[in-house]
Amino acid sequence: QVQLVESGGGLVQTGGSLRLSCAASGRSASRYAMGWFRQAPGKEREFLGAIDWSGGSTYYADSVKGRCTISRDNAKNTVFLQMSSLKPEDTAVYSCAAGLVVALKSINPAAEYNYWGQGTQVTVSS
Repeated sequence: QVQLVESGGGLVQTGGSLRLSCAASGRSASRYAMGWFRQAPGKEREFLGAIDWSGGSTYYADSVKGRCTISRDNAKNTVFLQMSSLKPEDTAVYSCAAGLVVALKSINPAAEYNYWGQGTQVTVSS
């Protein structure tokens, strides 16, 4: 079992940036690949990107590539999502997810992950 808790959400101005954290706890939490997703009201969940267990490989969705960086600190069992040049359409609940065997580039990213955090709200004001 892995428990995930996101933090760092809040209100951000257009053009600003954010850094979200995902703290993982549980057995061998640092051995899990991690993904970030978001879901806006009335929209489907959207995959943003993922990082392998070592931090050596990352993959980003085209929709956020260039604005998004995912990193991790395995000593602290924490994964980070940094996004820049935020727009009102980035407003969503942002969630992290953990999977033991994950294809970073997947046709069905959500299916790769076994554990999910409850999410943190990010609101971008215009």
